[in-house]
Amino acid sequence: MRYMNRRKSKTYLDDDPMSSVANLFDVAMIFAIGLLVVALTHFGVEELITQSDVTIVMNPGQENMQVIIKQGDDIEKLELTKEEVSTSGRKFGTIYQTDSGGWVLVKGASGD
Repeated sequence: MRYMNRRKSKTYLDDDPMSSVANLFDVAMIFAIGLLVVALTHFGVEELITQSDVTIVMNPGQENMQVIIKQGDDIEKLELTKEEVSTSGRKFGTIYQTDSGGWVLVKGASGD
């Protein structure tokens, strides 16, 4: 009689239909982070994901010029404005533009 009452085999179906969607979300997040790392490496700004300090000047000399400064974990974005500011202090240095389009900051001597 013991063999007559066979138990039905249990199916291991999950009662929650959203559990497979949660796994897909995890995979999508890993894929998105991978794409971000590849994009930063492709554009040559992988310093943004490392511990080194970096300053990036975008569109130098143009109206939409931006300066991105990363110090430690803090990232600050500065934008160029046409606002004039007056201050008291001493001259720090002079910025020159090279023929190739680069920018050079020459720090002034203590007497400047």
